[in-house]
Amino acid sequence: MASRLKEKYQNEVIPALMERFQYKNVMEVPKLEKIVINMGVGEAKDNPKALESAVKEMELISGQKPVVTRAKKSIANFKLREGMNVGVKVTLRGEKMYDFLDKLMNISLPRVRDFRGVNGSSFDGRGNYALGIKEQLIFPEIDYDMVESIRGLDVVIVTTANTDEEAKAFLEFMGMPFKK
Repeated sequence: MASRLKEKYQNEVIPALMERFQYKNVMEVPKLEKIVINMGVGEAKDNPKALESAVKEMELISGQKPVVTRAKKSIANFKLREGMNVGVKVTLRGEKMYDFLDKLMNISLPRVRDFRGVNGSSFDGRGNYALGIKEQLIFPEIDYDMVESIRGLDVVIVTTANTDEEAKAFLEFMGMPFKK
């Protein structure tokens, strides 16, 4: 069974984008490539349990086992050695990617306190969108009582769009709540 968002993309978003940007071929229409969710766990160097809970939470949020990221360089000021565990990340593709984006836009983001929409200028110039989330509690899978510490996470939505304008239009048609 295809996800709701994927069906919306095929039935509504493709025709709307083709009309707006005058694409000659369906293959020119921007589409989702992958979604990378990253959570930095700086306290993991002092408290190994923090990394375990971050892995567990990330697995609940994404529905996929995360990869533990390690420090590339030693930084004396942060008491950081090369190779130490510093975070977790997940790369979503296919159905899971559409399901996560659907959940993010329709369930999680509206749960943010005083939510008025996401920043429309967080594009990187190549059609990718980065979004910072201050606390992992906005996701319905996370049980408030089981959380040890509040952590933020980054969500990077990678699209095949060539320009930021095309990527923004694509995400707007998909249902991303940008600030007015």
